[in-house]
Amino acid sequence: MSCHILKIDCSDAKGLIYKISDVLYANDLNIEKNDEFVDNENGKFFYRALISGEVDVKKVTTQLQEIMPNDVNINLAKKTRKKVIIMATKESHCLGDLLLKYYSGELNAEVVAVVSNYDYLQELAEKFNVPYHHVSAEGLGRVEHEKRVLEVLKTYPCDYIILAKYMRILTSDFVKEYEERIINIHHSFLPAFIGANPYKQAFIRGVKIIGATAHFVNDNLDEGPIIAQDVINVNHEYSWRDMQRAGRNVEKNVLSHAVELVLEDRVFVHGNKTVIF
Repeated sequence: MSCHILKIDCSDAKGLIYKISDVLYANDLNIEKNDEFVDNENGKFFYRALISGEVDVKKVTTQLQEIMPNDVNINLAKKTRKKVIIMATKESHCLGDLLLKYYSGELNAEVVAVVSNYDYLQELAEKFNVPYHHVSAEGLGRVEHEKRVLEVLKTYPCDYIILAKYMRILTSDFVKEYEERIINIHHSFLPAFIGANPYKQAFIRGVKIIGATAHFVNDNLDEGPIIAQDVINVNHEYSWRDMQRAGRNVEKNVLSHAVELVLEDRVFVHGNKTVIF
């Protein structure tokens, strides 16, 4: 018996949960687990359910559309392992963590390729039998380099792109190709500490917490909808290198958590925010 995930968002109205349950029951489907949230300020309803049974996706989707508000968005899909491409530059901590989880079966996805603007991490990727593509940016403008990267990406089936410390700013055209499907990680000092060596900048300022933010990429640099965040305490005994080591641990953990949430279809994008079940 197959399992499917049903995601619905629409304007809030009376009796929505009853109507959804009625359609599922009429199709002899069982709700294994469900979550719902109403954004009262904006009058929006969000619903996620794990359902089991023999699902006729087209039939159930049509029936739900007929009884829900006109602005409804419905996503009903079989629960499967998604395909991801990881993009990286020189730092190995986030890429290595994801590849290790992939190898051990903890990452509910198939890593189909690693793409980088340097060849530094090729040996790491190949240890896990993952194809590695080095697309150098040397001597190229941003648009031309992205064109070559896209040529590589489009040779693979891909549900999401994970930026595992990929240190290049993406253009709007690139982002549009994978809208709400690119996940990024950055240290939470932004925008206070922009540019080279943010941990050294933070050390000079005497910060007391360091952290990381994982988010979807949009046209505004590092300002896309936030998926996950975390912080840890630091003090005067930390050198900037200590901060960097601690910060990298937070980065890889936050990115891994965000990727897990997305792969399990627990994330709704609502404007520039997220609703997460």
